Amino acid sequence: MLPTEPPARQWRVPPALPAAKAAGAVVLVAVALLFAGGDIVQLVLAALAAAVLLGWAARDVLAPVRLAVDPEGITVVRGFAGHRHLPWSAVEAVTVDRRNRRGLAGPVLEIDAGESLHLFGRTDLGADPVEVAEALHEARPR
Repeated sequence: MLPTEPPARQWRVPPALPAAKAAGAVVLVAVALLFAGGDIVQLVLAALAAAVLLGWAARDVLAPVRLAVDPEGITVVRGFAGHRHLPWSAVEAVTVDRRNRRGLAGPVLEIDAGESLHLFGRTDLGADPVEVAEALHEARPR
């Protein structure tokens, strides 16, 4: 019997998150239209903020997988919708830290790859960062 490799595991943005961001953009524009009173500056600012929210939602749709692990290493999201594979030899540490992020304190998964540091929160992973760190430690070859 041939040994089988453990299956690759991945963590992604929860599916409801891009929908919530898109709905927020629509609400933002609707509120601006209701209360702007013909002020073009308010309408333009609301449209710009809505465009940012829609771009953020598009990123979640185009690159929903933020982190993946396989026997060769870890794949992290890079840039707007790209990915970067980090071989296990490049991963110096996988830790969980408690940080303020977007005004809220919570656990953050840190992947230190020497020249780069990758941070992931619960909304990035769709899971508890502590559990993801444990899964990464288990997947790492000894």
